[in-house]
Formats: sequence, C-alpha cells, structure tokens
Amino acid sequence: MADQLEQMKQKYASVLSTIEQQQIQLSHVHIQDNKLFIQGVAPSEQAKNKVWDQIKQVNANWAQELTADISVDPNAKSTVAGAGALGGQQRTYTVQPGDSLSKISKEVYGKPSEYMKIFEANRDVLNDPNKISPGQTPKIPA
Repeated sequence: MADQLEQMKQKYASVLSTIEQQQIQLSHVHIQDNKLFIQGVAPSEQAKNKVWDQIKQVNANWAQELTADISVDPNAKSTVAGAGALGGQQRTYTVQPGDSLSKISKEVYGKPSEYMKIFEANRDVLNDPNKISPGQTPKIPA
C-alpha cells in the first residue's frame, strides 16, 4: 500500500504542489478503497477551483483513482494580492520565475535583508527561505 501511495503522489505531484501554493491545509493524504484520498480545507473557493483544474489536467478520468474532499474555510478572510484588503496588515505576492525572498523583500520593504520576515510569516507553506517556486503566493506581513 505504501508503494501505491508513493506512485499516486508522484502522478499527482503537480496537484499536491498546487495545494501547497494555494495554502490549502491538508488533513489526510492516503490510500482508501484503492484510490488516492486527499482531504483538506481551502482558504477560498478560488483556491479550491485551482486544485480541481489541476486534477483534471493530470487525469480527465480522475474519479477512477482519486477522491478529493476539499472544503472552503467559512471563516477565511479573502485577501486581494497587493491591495492590503485587511487594512494594510497583510497582502500576498505571486512568486515569479527568478524571484527570491530577498528580491521580494527589496521590492516590498526596500531592503533585501528583511526576507526572514516573509519566511517567518509563511512557515506553514515554506520549509526553506532559499526555496520558493513560481506560482506560490506567500503572505507579505506589514
């Protein structure tokens, strides 16, 4: 069963990456009834839809081998990228090819040395301040 789980994780690696990028909090990823079972809570309907779009890109017949139970957090506050929708307290940034946290920090704060501020605010989705990927949307603290 562990082999089957690893094979399915590899096949749906782009889906799992999208889940991470969209800051979906996973509660389960395992094999159930010979299918990959993914369960989690999305911060928005848009984030949930991006995951479903990616699932369909990987396999149009996904229902035969995947069960995805992704709900939307009813308490989530939507943030508009760069608009400071929470009174300037928090915004997000979409990582572009060639970006680093230092580069984003210089753009946002005027100092590349403030990159750890961004990393600390995103420890739930980032494991290493030197490893970010295009498409990720880290939170940018005020």
